[in-house]
Amino acid sequence: MTTALTAAAAGFGTGLSLIVAIGAQNAFVLRQGIRRDAVLAVVGICALSDAVLIALGVGGVGAVVIAYPQALTAVGWIGGAFLLCYGALAARRVLKPGGALRTEGETTGSRRRAVLTCLALTWLNPHVYLDTVFLLGSIAAHRGPLRWTFGLGAALASLCWFAALGFGARGLGRFLARPAAWRVLDGLVAATMLVLGGMLVARA
Repeated sequence: MTTALTAAAAGFGTGLSLIVAIGAQNAFVLRQGIRRDAVLAVVGICALSDAVLIALGVGGVGAVVIAYPQALTAVGWIGGAFLLCYGALAARRVLKPGGALRTEGETTGSRRRAVLTCLALTWLNPHVYLDTVFLLGSIAAHRGPLRWTFGLGAALASLCWFAALGFGARGLGRFLARPAAWRVLDGLVAATMLVLGGMLVARA
């Protein structure tokens, strides 16, 4: 039980580190929350989409590793290198912040438009496939039989983050409007990614 909880906690922390970043999707969810416009639908789409992509990554990359055990080394090196680069970029943002999360923009006008916009920001963003399908999948592959528990933790992190952004937008909007807040978040992301990247490379 302890091992399963550890795997789930690791998945939660890794997933949260990848999701918490200044981007169009986060800005859109926060903006919808502030306006109280189709919040449940938007949060549901983001969380469910992430869960599907995480499952594809855990199942796909995991299946490759099971079929070709030698691929685990390559996955470890590639995934570790990406995490180290990701952590370095986050550390750079701490030293040279680019600003706060911007929530300005046109109103969505309708629930249908909000849903379509959310789907586009989620599924037409190539970065999300790299994060959820390959990166989380490669990290989960190192968990062996517990890779699905790791993936469940990552999916839970996505749900918690988007729910907090959407339904807690009134309070979070004021906090995330300050560049200093993102420096703190980026510092935590950088530390997490650098540690995980080093561990993946060491195991490869």
